[in-house]
Amino acid sequence: MAENEGVSEEWAARAEELLRAAHGGRVLVGIAGSPGSGKTTLARAVVERVNDRAGGAHPVAASLPMDGFHLANATLDALGRHDRKGAIDTFDAWGFVALLERVAAEREHTVYAPGFDRTVDEPVAASIAIAPETRLVVVEGNYLLADAEPWSRIPDLLAESWFVSTPESVRLARLIDRHTRHGRTPEAAEAWARDVDGANAALIEGHRMHATRVVDGSRVDGSQAAALRLEP
Repeated sequence: MAENEGVSEEWAARAEELLRAAHGGRVLVGIAGSPGSGKTTLARAVVERVNDRAGGAHPVAASLPMDGFHLANATLDALGRHDRKGAIDTFDAWGFVALLERVAAEREHTVYAPGFDRTVDEPVAASIAIAPETRLVVVEGNYLLADAEPWSRIPDLLAESWFVSTPESVRLARLIDRHTRHGRTPEAAEAWARDVDGANAALIEGHRMHATRVVDGSRVDGSQAAALRLEP
């Protein structure tokens, strides 16, 4: 329950409201935000809380991160994009959208999705299972609300989209810690967080107005409550 402790009850309650409104159908909720915003923490916490409340033999909720659709490092090398991995054109966008369409439509059998292993910095095929009994799929990623094709097809597949808005200073601190833990020197970690992640954040933050709801990401850290508010 550690990842749940700092997350406001409103998030799980809102997800459960969406499930009730779906009358037994599958619900996809999108969580978008810049690198280091806290969207992965929030997604995992919502899934854990909903599953804890539902009980039963099978989980009713699952998390589906966009990171599984990173292009392989060898592909990025061939394209000359490895030095800005995480940019919008370093993902298999069409593959990601096609998978979301399958997840939204298919309930007869398990849909397998790729995950991402930060240890090797590569996607891992078929490492996430969306079972037939899964009713809530929390999709999280940087570019869920992007305007360009095919990203612009994603909002129509979502019941709601939540944008995690986090002060730059908080995001930078989280990113530097993350990059350092995964092998970069503190200097290299800060440079990547400011230059590469920072350039991506400038694009991502411009999509905030497309979200249904906005989260105060400075409070999504595993130890404090997440704040939820409706956009006007």
